[in-house]
Amino acid sequence: MGFLLDWLHFCCSSRRKIYYLPRRYKFMSRIDKHISSFRRWLPKKPMRLDKETLPDLEENDCYTAPFSQQRIHHFIIHNKDTFFNNATRSRIIHHILQRIKYEEGKNKIGLNRLLTNGSYEAAFPLHEGSYRSKNSIRTHGAVNHRHLLYECWASWGVWYKYQPLDLVRRYFGEKIGLYFAWLGWYTGMLFPAAFIGLFVFLYGVITLDHCQVSKEVCQATDIIMCPVCDKYCPFMRLSDSCVYAKVTHLFDNGATVFFAVFMAVWATVFLEFWKRRRAVIAYDWDLIDWEEEEEEIRPQFEAKYSKKERMNPISGKPEPYQAFADKCSRLIVSASGIFFMICVVIAAVFGIVIYRVVTVSTFAAFKWALIRNNSQVATTGTAVCINFCIIMLLNVLYEKVALLLTNLEQPRTESEWENSFTLKMFLFQFVNLNSSTFYIAFFLGRFTGHPGAYLRLINRWRLEECHPSGCLIDLCMQMGIIMVLKQTWNNFMELGYPLIQNWWTRRKVRQEHGPERRISFPQWEKDYNLQPMNAYGLFDEYLEMILQFGFTTIFVAAFPLAPLLALLNNIIEIRLDAYKFVTQWRRPLASRAKDIGIWYGILEGIGILSVITNAFVIAITSDFIPRLVYAYKYGPCAGQGEAGQKCMVGYVNASLSVFRISDFENRSEPESDGSEFSGTPLKYCRYRDYREPPHSLVPYGYTLQFWHVLAARLAFIIVFEHLVFCIKHLISYLIPDLPKDLRDRMRREKYLIQEMMYEAELERLQKERKERKKNGKAHHNEWP
Repeated sequence: MGFLLDWLHFCCSSRRKIYYLPRRYKFMSRIDKHISSFRRWLPKKPMRLDKETLPDLEENDCYTAPFSQQRIHHFIIHNKDTFFNNATRSRIIHHILQRIKYEEGKNKIGLNRLLTNGSYEAAFPLHEGSYRSKNSIRTHGAVNHRHLLYECWASWGVWYKYQPLDLVRRYFGEKIGLYFAWLGWYTGMLFPAAFIGLFVFLYGVITLDHCQVSKEVCQATDIIMCPVCDKYCPFMRLSDSCVYAKVTHLFDNGATVFFAVFMAVWATVFLEFWKRRRAVIAYDWDLIDWEEEEEEIRPQFEAKYSKKERMNPISGKPEPYQAFADKCSRLIVSASGIFFMICVVIAAVFGIVIYRVVTVSTFAAFKWALIRNNSQVATTGTAVCINFCIIMLLNVLYEKVALLLTNLEQPRTESEWENSFTLKMFLFQFVNLNSSTFYIAFFLGRFTGHPGAYLRLINRWRLEECHPSGCLIDLCMQMGIIMVLKQTWNNFMELGYPLIQNWWTRRKVRQEHGPERRISFPQWEKDYNLQPMNAYGLFDEYLEMILQFGFTTIFVAAFPLAPLLALLNNIIEIRLDAYKFVTQWRRPLASRAKDIGIWYGILEGIGILSVITNAFVIAITSDFIPRLVYAYKYGPCAGQGEAGQKCMVGYVNASLSVFRISDFENRSEPESDGSEFSGTPLKYCRYRDYREPPHSLVPYGYTLQFWHVLAARLAFIIVFEHLVFCIKHLISYLIPDLPKDLRDRMRREKYLIQEMMYEAELERLQKERKERKKNGKAHHNEWP
């Protein structure tokens, strides 16, 4: 290790950038910088960690700065062998091994090459020992930091307590520490969102018996609805959809608009306060002055463009250079690949649409009465399950394509590579996961035409219609099933799969060496038998949470219970990830980061998209606007400026149009004539739309109420979006990115550091002058 320190000092003195490992080290001057977060934890509070079990990780009352050989006299060095901690030493070694030549040749460079060609099976830092101990941590203390992390963080018994982020950062590095800090902050912010969402749902439950619309649907035994598919679908009473009308009211009620506005504001508050929280963490972890320029160039980039160099305008040093034409051509090819994969997603959605329009007739002719009478629900449920399987299959393909395209671009640094790969994978997964949801929310039942003039797919299949109770029940089912299945599958793959793999590995080891050799294994062999961390680092962890954030905000107006499901999942997710990092995975290489990277921009984009989608869900998918127009324009209270359940009397009848059965097309005419309802063949049936009756001057033309509803929908979208965006920008303006006390501390520290540096340099110069005078006088006295 002494050689590595000498090598580090040489690189610093030769002005070579090695800021892959720039830890802030202690200056000799001390101040009261801040109180450690561990010292603020009070054991009497139930959510706090026990202070006795957490050691002071390092002194926090010292100025810090990037290490430099030229200023080594400013640093406190008690022991040269322990000056750099374990994580920094691992980064130094990894930096060397990535760039050292192992054989003469253009591409014979670096550890990654040796791993790729199979010369080595694995390369990883070691854990500090076992995470278990026979003795209690309260009586005998922690054996090592890994044992301490397991007891106070990864154990399921402390699921309700705060995370020891400083200890996580020390053991796994700042990048992983920031992920768990963000995850904990996101989970904590979900509490108010989950509470309000649950309140909206309970409000629907409480007001269910007083809902005039669901009452009219349940009592409408004399209203016969037209078939929802060709041939096999029968006529049905509107009262048969009573259960679905009640379920729709649970999610689509008077509190829905308030909740949509609240969630849009919540997303902004969450992001703004996370910036403040991140600033505090960055200050505590000495990440404020760490910049992306301190990153080293990727070895692959160096090997590819080593013959082309130019002077860095900032550092003035020669470095590999990628020509603009080469970069543009690679980006064009990458963008074309992204567009092609998005087209594949759209094609998959088109296949799901065809499945829905074909199978609804199949289920309508099914032998089992339960499925036959609920053909639309059965179609939606099976389509969602098939869609989920397609999503999981395409994800495997997307990962390989995104990796290929990102490597084709040849990003300069690791952060650029991660950002490029992250953006591609997010676009793929987001479109893949939400495309069917967008179809159900905004296209299902919107362009079907009307009885007698249905619009058809490829002039053959009649487009799927909404349920008589509306399309919102289909959207709720889509979101609920996908969200539950996705989170269940992710949790299994994160914990269940590594557990099974590690159990199988231990079983093979016992068979090969016998159980008595298990104790004598060195630490490297024990860690080798664990599962390696994902090749893309924290990408999968972030992606899972970001997609969940999208589900929680984008269509929350249709599914108010989404924040509650997300909260319950995340409470488990934090401890599951902690258990996985501490016990099931090899120790990842510690790396630095000052924030969550490109994910923050993605979160802001999702927040903006959520405002737009929720406005359209309320205006188009739900019946909020039609009910509002009826209450103020066409209902019993029209012109009185009142609103309430009494003003909704007759709404169901006003929202249904009349169709003459003899006007059916031959291919749409149902097999049944409807005589089972009244004993005689039916002459008319009803359907959801605002159209003129068949005996009017313009048969089946749009009524005036349709245009009023359309105008109200457009007006609501404009007003809702502008109002919410104004509130979001106002909140962003009012909440500063840095807390005032932190800003003052940073300014004070900067001022004191300048004063200290000036005094230290002045003291050094005075000392050198005195030594020169002393040496000169001694030399004069020795002259004969």
